[in-house]
Amino acid sequence: AMEWVILMTFMKNILLFHVVAGKVRAETAVTLDSAKTLQGTSFSIKLDGDVLKVNGASVVTADVEASNGIIHIIDSVILPKS
Repeated sequence: AMEWVILMTFMKNILLFHVVAGKVRAETAVTLDSAKTLQGTSFSIKLDGDVLKVNGASVVTADVEASNGIIHIIDSVILPKS
């Protein structure tokens, strides 16, 4: 049972590390160096040529409208520093 609690906490932290408060469109994101996540730490944001990078992951589809905000699809899982 304790292992399950630890796993769920770990997964929650990873998920919340992928989320920021508010609606941040790509046109705004490209002007930022970093963003604070709902997990509590920040990830880096960098424009590499014409590719927006979030902690090294490439944004492959930007500005996807969702019922609860805007999604930017990245090409890999990003992890908070441990």
